[in-house]
Amino acid sequence: MDFDLPESAIAVREGVAAVAAKYDHAYWSRCEEEHRFPQEVFDDLGRGGWFGLCVPEEYGGGGQGLLELAIANETLCASGGVAGTFFYVTTPGFGAMTLTRHGTDEQKQRILPGLADGSVQFCLALTEPDAGSNAIAITTQATPEGDDFLIKGQKVWISNVENADWMVAVTRTIPAAETADRGLPRTAGFTLFLVDVKEALAAGTLSYQPIPKMGSNILHSSQVFFDDVRLPASNVIGEVDAGFAVLWDVLNPERILAAAGGIGTAEAALRIASDYARTREVFGRPIGANQGLQFPLAQLKAKTELGRLMTYKAAWLFDQGRPCGNEANVAKLTGAQVGWEAANQAFQTLGGMAYSKEYPVERIFRDARIAKNIPVAEELILAHIGTQMLGLPRSY
Repeated sequence: MDFDLPESAIAVREGVAAVAAKYDHAYWSRCEEEHRFPQEVFDDLGRGGWFGLCVPEEYGGGGQGLLELAIANETLCASGGVAGTFFYVTTPGFGAMTLTRHGTDEQKQRILPGLADGSVQFCLALTEPDAGSNAIAITTQATPEGDDFLIKGQKVWISNVENADWMVAVTRTIPAAETADRGLPRTAGFTLFLVDVKEALAAGTLSYQPIPKMGSNILHSSQVFFDDVRLPASNVIGEVDAGFAVLWDVLNPERILAAAGGIGTAEAALRIASDYARTREVFGRPIGANQGLQFPLAQLKAKTELGRLMTYKAAWLFDQGRPCGNEANVAKLTGAQVGWEAANQAFQTLGGMAYSKEYPVERIFRDARIAKNIPVAEELILAHIGTQMLGLPRSY
């Protein structure tokens, strides 16, 4: 058993850290305050090839795997740009990873070079208002019409639509209610499509409405409306009616990348708290000398290291083509929890000053909380661990 990172992963950590060092907490806080996409850091990472890590070399990418991508995301978040995890989840995760594994030759030739150099962005349209976390129950329908498909329906909490060139749209080509009548499993009848976002917006068949939200305002999260979006059959990812297998290859990397973001968030929060606790003196000594503050931070550092190990293991398993669902879920649960707990403890360490925008703790605090709910609520992960790993009975 070898716990040494490959040289490729070490190079990624050093390269992303060098880019991230140019953008301090004040930069990320300004972007958040202005509800502005951090275009400068995005372009900088794109030029360096840090979004194209998992794109095959023949398309201009780095030819690496999910492990390197997770380390890149962790490093960016640890620098203080914790909402930057959306960069890696949306474009390399939803875009490059999905097309590399399931795209046609034509799709790869058309899109992967732009993903490799950072000039193309992606989003994923899965969740719906009435389905929530129950992906089986989505109703957005893709109906064949000649050689094309027409997509009609609604999605919600879709991040990065405003910047995306392409969308991975998850649809039903067989309604959920009909699968049982046909003797098919509940997961049958899913089809994933590539949607040219700008083309569909211009045609007026796709629209979106940003949702005002508490944090992560460097990009929008939106309601998205499909009004007979017309797509050629060549835009199908994988096979018609068999998209759920492709979707799993989207969701597991998403959870692993989210876990890496949580680990990076914890590192950022712990660094701020520790720096403050070393220098802030009350009653004649640094507050970090008080075990009431020191021990909780030490406990969270230990949890961060444990979460990192599981995140790397899950990514490694995925790269080896081995089952990783259990590990991806445990990593995501742990990463989200430690990111939030570290942000919360950093708030407690700074006391009243954490409430001030003079410090970045309030931003990290807001951004870290949503990770316990997305991309999957921790209750569902616990249900998976209970039923699939412990063999306990299902409650539904």
